[in-house]
Parts: sequence; structure tokens; C-alpha cells
Amino acid sequence: MLMKNPASVGNPVTRAIRSVVGLAVVVAAIAGAVVVGWRLFDRPFATTQVDRSTPPVLLELRDLAEFHAAQGQYEVTVDVEQDVNWVPSWLAGERVQFVAVGTVDAIVDFRRINESSFRVDEATNSVVVTLEPVRLSDPVIDLDISHVMNRDRGLLDRLGGVFTDSPTTEAWLYGLAEDKIARAAEATELADRARTNATVTLTAMLQALGFERVEVRFQMWPTAPTSAGADTPVGGDDPVQGMIVAD
Repeated sequence: MLMKNPASVGNPVTRAIRSVVGLAVVVAAIAGAVVVGWRLFDRPFATTQVDRSTPPVLLELRDLAEFHAAQGQYEVTVDVEQDVNWVPSWLAGERVQFVAVGTVDAIVDFRRINESSFRVDEATNSVVVTLEPVRLSDPVIDLDISHVMNRDRGLLDRLGGVFTDSPTTEAWLYGLAEDKIARAAEATELADRARTNATVTLTAMLQALGFERVEVRFQMWPTAPTSAGADTPVGGDDPVQGMIVAD
């Protein structure tokens, strides 16, 4: 009669431990498979973004000698309708209502200030300063705030937009808004505010140098501007404007 080796039978505790370890391995394998499968099949075509942009390159450094003495913020609603003759608006045509918010700076240029710009009277300890005319910068539209409030397009325009890259581009609306804001800036007291601020600044500087009486004058452009544009001059026919005396 053959006898089994006691070592081959094993201890019941050892067999239990082996069973638990084997079960844990199986469970871990199943859990790993579930996690991997979940990540693969939950978003199988997910996209990732890789930034391969080159570092910024400095092209030029400029010295600025402009005093932005005042800034105005403006809001305008551009309401433009394009109709087609003898065709109802529901079939052809477009109406857009665009709300634009932008700023305009009033600038005093200090680049041409030289000795001839100052007239000093030592007897009265006074000085007269003549500055370049105030000019208004191009409007800067705030892209984050400006938006299309409403857009109505005819059926034919909608169908035609399918075959164009940018059927509802707002570039031309920004141009209209800039023109309207530029004209509005000319009609406000923005230039007067700039002259006042520039005078206060120069007066404080010159009085710190010992002058008791300071007079600031602003030149005028030969003719008044006929239309809004880049760096619009603000002025009239007189050679000097905005005479301000600070004691």
C-alpha cells in the first residue's frame, strides 16, 4: 500500500493562503483590464493638443515720447440692413445689429519740444510753453465685449453661406464701429480733458524747477479735420488754442 507524502498534501492553512492570493491576482487582473478598457473605449477618438510654437522674437524697440493725457470709452450699436430690390427680406437680404465698445486716446506729442517751445521771463519768474496740437488716436475695439446682438438673414443668403468660408464675418462691422466711435470722440470733451491734464502735469514739473507762473499753450492744426481717421487732429484755424495759466 502506497503512502502519500505529507509534504505533498500541504497544510490546510497554506492551501487557504494560496487560494486567497490566487483570487486577489485574478481580481487585480480583471480590475486592470476594466480600467484600460474604460480609457480606451470611453473616448477612443479623443484629441490632444501639442504646442509646437516657436519662442517670441523681439523685432524692434521704440522710444515713446507721447503723453496719453486722456482716454474715452464709447459704446455704439451698429444697425445695418442690406436689402435686395423687389425681393422680400425673408428670401434675400440681411440685417445685423452689432454692439461695439472701444476706447480713444487723446495724445500730446512731446517729441518736438525744444528750446523754442519755452519762453522764459526772468523778471517775473514765469514761463510760457507751447505744445503740439492734441490728436486723437484710432479707436481700439474691445474684442471681448463687442458682439453681434442680432442677425437676420434671408433664405438665399443662408443657403449661399454654406459655400463660403466665413458667411457671417464681422470684419466690416468693426470698421463701421471704428468710424462712428472716432466721430463721437471728436464731438466730446476728450481733447479738452487732455489739454487740462497735460497742463497740470507740465505746471507741476516747471513749478518744481522754481517758476512761479506757468502758461501752457497748444498749437492748432492748419485746418479742421474733414473725416475721422488715424491720429485725428483736433483744432481749428487759430494758431494757438487752449491757453491755460497756472499760478
